[in-house]
Amino acid sequence: MQKVYESERLILKILDKSYAQMVLDYYLRNKSFLEEWEPVKSKEFYTRQYQEELLDKELSNIISKRSFRLWIFKKEDSSKIIGSVGFSNIVWGAFLSCHLGYKLDKDEINKGYMTEAVQKGIEIMFNEFGLHRIEANIMPKNKPSLRVVEKLGFYKEGLAYKYLKINGKWEDHIHMVLLNEKIN
Repeated sequence: MQKVYESERLILKILDKSYAQMVLDYYLRNKSFLEEWEPVKSKEFYTRQYQEELLDKELSNIISKRSFRLWIFKKEDSSKIIGSVGFSNIVWGAFLSCHLGYKLDKDEINKGYMTEAVQKGIEIMFNEFGLHRIEANIMPKNKPSLRVVEKLGFYKEGLAYKYLKINGKWEDHIHMVLLNEKIN
């Protein structure tokens, strides 16, 4: 498993705790923008120490192949994180499946960066990890996020009623799925 991947315009990196300040800067810059789409965060979340601990845990989960997160940088500016793409709840055995989640800087939306980053992540999950199924659960009102997965070939498998508590409220989510057709 590599630590750095590239796409046409992006650098995607597995980060260790030495990047905690950059991750914190990303979250602070995007705090109000992300609130609508994510669970409520604690005050501690917005501290460097908390981000160091999260990055340590993230790295441990990547090594044990329980999850996989890539942080996104533009090739022309490797000093600023613009988002992340993560694959969590990796299940092995007969399932070979995971959940997809992603987030992007408020100033970088509608430029194709998220689609490009998720596409690279899918290639890694299918080709390097050998997974069969990737699931994304997206709130119906999150049209930009739905467009990302639709462009990448995900299909709608159904609606999960009151699926996740987002910003303090139980929200319905559209269950989107992509299958690895190379696996029999």
